[in-house]
Amino acid sequence: MSMLTAQSATPPTSEPQPAFDPRDFRRALGRFATGVTVVTYEHEGAHYGATVNSFTSVSMDPPLVLVSLATTSRAATKLPDRPFAINVLHQDQLDTAMQFAGKPQTGTPVQWNLDHAAPRLAESHAAFVCTPWAIHEAGDHILVLGHVEHYEASETDALVFYQGAFQRLSCVS
Repeated sequence: MSMLTAQSATPPTSEPQPAFDPRDFRRALGRFATGVTVVTYEHEGAHYGATVNSFTSVSMDPPLVLVSLATTSRAATKLPDRPFAINVLHQDQLDTAMQFAGKPQTGTPVQWNLDHAAPRLAESHAAFVCTPWAIHEAGDHILVLGHVEHYEASETDALVFYQGAFQRLSCVS
């Protein structure tokens, strides 16, 4: 197997670089559409979740996925030592996304499936039940790798996040 080495397209200069604008950086990242997930877990008999859009597959063998959590979040302190589920939301679960983003919508009860090691949201677009595999610090976030123990998927359309807003995605066959 050969390894590629990244090479700079332009040689480094001693000229001052413009200030890094975090808001502009965030807008640029928003040009990439992501799925919307809620990471769920149990702690001391209660079920919790956090809306997250930083989720990706990592490996098929073993089956690993990754979710990125802000170090200041409750989930970042609770997830590393317990089973968790990554619930991919379908297009009609905007209220659920808002609920677990700390902006609960009135009259939106949370329905749970409790038939595996971690609580899952009922009727999600897809769900991945995981046991912790590894945790990596990454700036103001932690990267939580989970070993997938169970998964399921439906034929519904997904909820996505694009340019700072929730969007509906219609799948084309």
